[in-house]
Amino acid sequence: MTFSFHVPYAVPTVLLAAALLLKLPTFLRAWRDPEVLATTLLLFWATSALVVIIPVNIKRLNELTGVPNIAAPWAYSFLTASCATGLTMIMRWREAPSPRRRRRIRRIYWTYAGIIAALWVTFVLADAPQERIYDLDTYYASTPWMREHILLYLVAHVASCLTAVYMLWKWFHEVENPWLKTGVVLLQIGFASGLVFDAAKLTAVTARWCGADWDWLSTKAAPPFALTEAALVAVGFIIPQAGPALKRLARDQREYLRLRRLHHALRVLEPAAAATRFGLWIPLDLRLLQRQQRIHDALRLLNPYFDVELYRTVYIQAAHAQTEAKARAIAGAVTVRDAIASYKAGRTRRIPQPPQISIHINEHLSAISTELYRPGALDCIRQRATTTESLNTHA
Repeated sequence: MTFSFHVPYAVPTVLLAAALLLKLPTFLRAWRDPEVLATTLLLFWATSALVVIIPVNIKRLNELTGVPNIAAPWAYSFLTASCATGLTMIMRWREAPSPRRRRRIRRIYWTYAGIIAALWVTFVLADAPQERIYDLDTYYASTPWMREHILLYLVAHVASCLTAVYMLWKWFHEVENPWLKTGVVLLQIGFASGLVFDAAKLTAVTARWCGADWDWLSTKAAPPFALTEAALVAVGFIIPQAGPALKRLARDQREYLRLRRLHHALRVLEPAAAATRFGLWIPLDLRLLQRQQRIHDALRLLNPYFDVELYRTVYIQAAHAQTEAKARAIAGAVTVRDAIASYKAGRTRRIPQPPQISIHINEHLSAISTELYRPGALDCIRQRATTTESLNTHA
């Protein structure tokens, strides 16, 4: 056994294990959600199957238990469990909740649980004293009960892959969500790879029955397709759930960073209430919500200091060369900076401020925060606006 031979097993195993670890926090928060539970179980079964079939782990498990080839029923059980979970997840995606769907899902679980039980029964009844790490399926292809053991897992796997490919093919043209469609495509390729794996294995086993030696189909040709299936099926089930979540995370991250300058500028105001402190592990959406709340609280305190005329003048001047949204952002940034300066100096406006200015500012918080990164440009804009206003007044 060489290290390079194990690399093809290690790469998808590490990827699946990483996906499982990333899924665990969601599972701990929402383990009652059937889709979250099914996804986590699928990743666990697939990862476990790949961990067991790594040649060095097969040998370790056999030595640890003292039972030659005990890794076979473990690996085949995990593979069968992942097949059942995959089929039920496709059903959950395709069909609305109903008593019929629940019955079909329950039937699949019971059927595959029976297959797993039969795998262990046939292994116990079989006589397989010679440890086979690479060619167990073909070496024991004609051994009583071991023959049934091998055929049982292969037939169960063929049935699940055929059913999955058929359901996904029928469903493909109905899917509109891009994330879900990507997942469906990956699942189709993954389960099709599983069928190639089964074909290679069954051909090699049949050749043994006929007295021929086509073991290379089982030991060399089939494993890459099994590894491809495991990786693509896992990714295919994860993408429709992780894709939108990652998109929301990226959006929240951009918004959180864009509000940073405005949040920092408003820290000079005393908060209305004691701020809740969040740790480093608090989800980003909660930290974004806290930042937005602090900004809104500070702007309410700044409301008496807003100069409406300054806002209008800057907006009118900026609107000549900018879009409305950009002009609103520039006017808001100039007005907020002016209000903060008035707050520090203790100057308040005697005339009550109309609510429109606060509404405009609250509608463009991110853009205003971005404009605050250009203090020199804002000073020039304010100076031009006040100079223009003074000239118009004198005229």
